[in-house]
Amino acid sequence: MIHIHGQTKEKAYDTLMKMYEQRLAKSSITIVYHSHKLTMEAYLEKLNEYTGELVLLDERGEEFSSVSFAKKVRECQLLGNDTHFAIGHFDGWPKHQDGPQLRRISLSKMTFPHELASVMFIEQMYRATEILRGSAYHKD
Repeated sequence: MIHIHGQTKEKAYDTLMKMYEQRLAKSSITIVYHSHKLTMEAYLEKLNEYTGELVLLDERGEEFSSVSFAKKVRECQLLGNDTHFAIGHFDGWPKHQDGPQLRRISLSKMTFPHELASVMFIEQMYRATEILRGSAYHKD
């Protein structure tokens, strides 16, 4: 499951996110949009209500190639654990949220606008499912 803080305001990003969301539905990966009115603390509390592993999308997190990310997705599937990938507020995650249960992954050491990072991550999740399926979507 992918969690996003707030709705996408930019029409081009919204169109892309809806396209990838439809594609991901075939893989049983869903996207949950949480209210933009939630403070970061309230958003984290909401995320902690879900069972399974919580993974924060954060520039301070571990970086993966598309293929290695696909392998991580496969591990999550094989373990049968619910995994929740959370895209935070446009201000990012608080630095003090570094408990051992909170893993962080990064798209890049570069900083991207919140909505663009959301589109990029959703596309990478779709790419991971296609790599695992063996489709021609991903080119090496």
